[in-house]
Amino acid sequence: MTEEKKVLKIGLPKGSLQESTFDLFRRAGFHISVGSRSYFPTINDSEIECVMFRAQEMSRYVEDGVIEMGLTGYDWIRENNSDVIEVCELIYSKSTRRPARWVLAVPAESEIEKVEDLEGGIVATELVNATKQFFAEKGVHVKVEFSWGATEVKARLLSGIVELTETGSSLRANNLRIIAEVMQSTPRLIANKQAWEDEWKRTKIESIALLLKGAIEASYKVGLKMNVPEESLQEILGLLPSEKSPTVSSLAEVGWSAVEVILEETQERDLIPQLKRAGATGIITYPLNKVIP
Repeated sequence: MTEEKKVLKIGLPKGSLQESTFDLFRRAGFHISVGSRSYFPTINDSEIECVMFRAQEMSRYVEDGVIEMGLTGYDWIRENNSDVIEVCELIYSKSTRRPARWVLAVPAESEIEKVEDLEGGIVATELVNATKQFFAEKGVHVKVEFSWGATEVKARLLSGIVELTETGSSLRANNLRIIAEVMQSTPRLIANKQAWEDEWKRTKIESIALLLKGAIEASYKVGLKMNVPEESLQEILGLLPSEKSPTVSSLAEVGWSAVEVILEETQERDLIPQLKRAGATGIITYPLNKVIP
């Protein structure tokens, strides 16, 4: 008899995080494709089976063992009070690299200035349980209503709203004012506790986590190569970030070296003109797929 094929069932978020998640997996080496009406993506790894769920329900299905690994936000793990393994934090989102924020907002013209001013009021949100906990910790009694969407509209019908924001643009567009932050949330890679005890599945999950984190780390960095004359080498090495250890190789042409280093993307624009003025030539920068510490 042949040995049973080992497969890890993973959940991918459908909705706002879908495209950025697929892109992250692509940069980690996993190519995922899915039809517009399908909930079962294909992936170029025969040991993985994918299914798509809303991020809001992902942690419940991981806890129940419907899937063994999933990607969802910290907010929904807390909202569902899910008993799962948080394998790692993955700082990526649909539009920015900053954590998303759940904020308490009111109309700009409202007289409400602080959380305590909502005493006895009504607040609409999709994040009901966490919002109730937030007000309970503040000792403020409010009625928290579940919102099915278009929550910004309800801010002028009720006392306020608790809404998710990355850039704040939607709140500003609706002339709303933030008075408190309820929580910050980043995507998390989570695992079912029973699957985590299985040696093969745990190794597979940890391998995926390593590659995903490497892809995220690479998105903040670039590779830099250049040719440097011997008389400029020490000056140029002094310009490079002190925490980095560049690779220096002798070129076939006597008196020249090739220097290569990994930089933060934000350092590149200021550093390249300095390197050029110091005597570097043939300067090349290139994107990275993965950076594994």
